[in-house]
Amino acid sequence: MKKVLSVINQLTKSQPRNGCRDIWNAHMAKGARFCQHDIPFCPTTATQLPKEIITWEEAKAIYKKHISNKDYEFRHNAFVCFYIDDQKFDGIRGIWHDYKQTLKVLLHFAGTITPDFSTYQDFPYPIKIYATYRMRLLGYWLGLNGIAVINNVRWGDESTYSYCFVGIPQNSIIAIGTVGGSPREIINRNRFEKGLFKMVEVLKPHTIIVYGSANYDCFDRLRKQGINILPFDSQTNKHFKRYKNV
Repeated sequence: MKKVLSVINQLTKSQPRNGCRDIWNAHMAKGARFCQHDIPFCPTTATQLPKEIITWEEAKAIYKKHISNKDYEFRHNAFVCFYIDDQKFDGIRGIWHDYKQTLKVLLHFAGTITPDFSTYQDFPYPIKIYATYRMRLLGYWLGLNGIAVINNVRWGDESTYSYCFVGIPQNSIIAIGTVGGSPREIINRNRFEKGLFKMVEVLKPHTIIVYGSANYDCFDRLRKQGINILPFDSQTNKHFKRYKNV
């Protein structure tokens, strides 16, 4: 741990030579507290629950429209989430590498749920733990820069429990996504539910935001424990409802 902090402190100071760039975004970790596996602690900086949740793609479209109309001071009262395919927000021009533009966009919104970098079960361990590291670090940095942040939690099977809940405060608001395969697909539901109950045991959240359907027995069990389950329609569900009302 001391070695990691030493490297980060060195990288966040003046560059050792001309032309050397911080391609690791180590500067984001300045002042951070590190937990197990050197995962940064990401405080929950949101003080209010979201009234609306939109995806990063939707947020970018809203941002582009307002900026095109020279409405540079616009505000949109929605939290931005990343429960979409990774290629839509990650990569060379994604939120991690183009973090300044990410901040520029998010400053116009009510807040953000930390990125949902994928941790698929068949991914190698280093990729999964790096995805968790980036979730926390980018969330921590955004919080430092005035963004209201709520932590996203993403788990896999039991082998992920040692790190997937690390760096998130207890007794707080957390967010999860139920879009995609789990728990909608029966084959993944048992794994999802085991991880959900383990997350509650470890993090003891008072509120769980669910992006997607929360119409599962596991959420009813949590409601009976006094946990506030706050569901939001996914982008697909919103489109489907609009279509039905046409």
